[in-house]
Amino acid sequence: MSYDVEKPDQQWRAELTPAEYQVLRQAGTEPAFVGEYTDTKTEGVYSCRACGAELFTSGEKFESHCGWPSFFDPKDTDAVELIEDRTHGMVRTEVRCARCGSHLGHVFEGEGYPTPTDQRYCINSISLRLTEK
Repeated sequence: MSYDVEKPDQQWRAELTPAEYQVLRQAGTEPAFVGEYTDTKTEGVYSCRACGAELFTSGEKFESHCGWPSFFDPKDTDAVELIEDRTHGMVRTEVRCARCGSHLGHVFEGEGYPTPTDQRYCINSISLRLTEK
């Protein structure tokens, strides 16, 4: 797949910290309950830390108590792309930035959260940057 923002691996490594690179470009997962946006209630827009694309808003964020920021919907339907993920012996749905292809996290459905979509976009804090309103 091609993206609007494409860079050689060497450039991504130069622009991102090692931890950011591991999550965003190698589909890693940051440890639970350590991310800077896990519990924040600050109003604003969450953008991709790699390319700046607007992905989620504080209006869609909810407390899931899972250890990572959770959203019930992206800012726009075309802001993210969903890809089947069969790693670690599971079948999940990976969430990537639609603009640069960076790994954001996973989306889960049918968990019973009282949200309009019954979806939980479980997103790594390190994949995001919050711009306050």
